[in-house]
Amino acid sequence: MSKFWSPIVSRLTPYTPGEQPKIANLVKLNTNENPYGPSPRALDAIAREVSESLRLYPNPDAEPLKLAIAARHAADGITAREVFVGNGSDEVLAHAFHALLQHGKPILFPDITYSFYPTYCGLYQVEHRAVPLADDFTIRADDYLGHGDAIGGIIFPNPNAPTGCLMGLAEIERILQGNPERVVVVDEAYIDFGGDTAIPLVQRYPNLLVVQTFSKSRALAGMRVGFAIGHADLIAALERVKNSFNSYPLDRPAIAGATAAIEDEQYFRQTCDMVIASRDKLDASLTALGFEVLPSAANFVFARHPRHDAAKLAAALRGDGIIVRHFTSARINQFLRITIGTDEACGTLVDALKRHLA
Repeated sequence: MSKFWSPIVSRLTPYTPGEQPKIANLVKLNTNENPYGPSPRALDAIAREVSESLRLYPNPDAEPLKLAIAARHAADGITAREVFVGNGSDEVLAHAFHALLQHGKPILFPDITYSFYPTYCGLYQVEHRAVPLADDFTIRADDYLGHGDAIGGIIFPNPNAPTGCLMGLAEIERILQGNPERVVVVDEAYIDFGGDTAIPLVQRYPNLLVVQTFSKSRALAGMRVGFAIGHADLIAALERVKNSFNSYPLDRPAIAGATAAIEDEQYFRQTCDMVIASRDKLDASLTALGFEVLPSAANFVFARHPRHDAAKLAAALRGDGIIVRHFTSARINQFLRITIGTDEACGTLVDALKRHLA
C-alpha cells in the first residue's frame, strides 16, 4: 500500500483471471477459449487493416461493427442505435455498472456467478446482495421478484458461469416483468453454445440490457471485443460514460475483424456445433467415470467426483500438462470447470482421469 493511492484502491479486491501458463505441449482447458480459432474471413480482414492506416484513429463509434451486429439481429427489430460496443464484454459490463446500476440501492446477482461482478461493485461503490442458487445450482427467477424499490438492478449470466446452467427465456421474462423500474442485465457470454438469446425481448422491455462477447463463440479472445443490445435510452447512457472515459474504445483491426466474424454465419454455426458435440461427448465420458456433471449450455462443463477431491485432481492433471480450473468457494470447492477443447484434447483429459481415478 502506498501513501499515494486514492483511498478506494486499498479497499478493492481485483478479479483473478484464469491462469495463462507458459508450459510446452499444454492441454489448456481452464479459460473457456475456443479451440477452433477465428473465422478465416476475420483473419483476412484483420490482416488488411494492419497497414499504414494504423496512423489514423479508428471510427470512434465503431460504426461498421454496430451496423453488422444490428443487421444480424434485424429480425428482432434491432438497429444500430440499440447497439453498444467495447473492449471485450468486461468493459461493456463495467460501463453498465457505472451508467445503469448506481442508484444508491443494492443490486442482485447469484452467489455463485462471474466473480467480476463483486469487483465492479467495489470499484463503483455499488452495494450488492448475493442470491443463493438453488440446490441444483440453477438460478431461480422467483428469488429476483418482489423486492420493489429496495433494489437498484439485477445482473446474471445466462448460461451462468461457472456452472453452465441455463435459464429459459420465459423465466427471464418473468424477472423483467417483475422489475419494470430496474435495469436487468443478462450477460450472455456463452449463449451461442446451447441457449436462446434474450435479444428478442429487447423491443418489449426497455429495462433489458443483453451483453455478449466475441471471445468465446467467435474465437476472438485475444482481440477483446464485446457488445450490448438494449433500448436506445440504455445505450445512450453507456455511450455517455464511454465518451467520458475513452472515446476510441475499439481499434481498427478489432472493428474489421469483429465485423467480418459476425458476418461469417456459416463458420460461426459450424464451430459452435463442433463445440456442442464435443461437450456432449465429454459429458458422457465424465459421467461414465462417476462424475456428477451439471447440465451445461456453455463451452465448458462443471463436474465433481463423489470420491475424489477436486483440488487433488486438478493438481494431478497439472502434473500431466493438463490445466483445468478449480474454484475454492465453499459451495463449489469440489467442482472442476473444464473447457471444451478439441476431441483430441478432451480425450487426453479423459485418459488422464482414468489413471488418476483408478
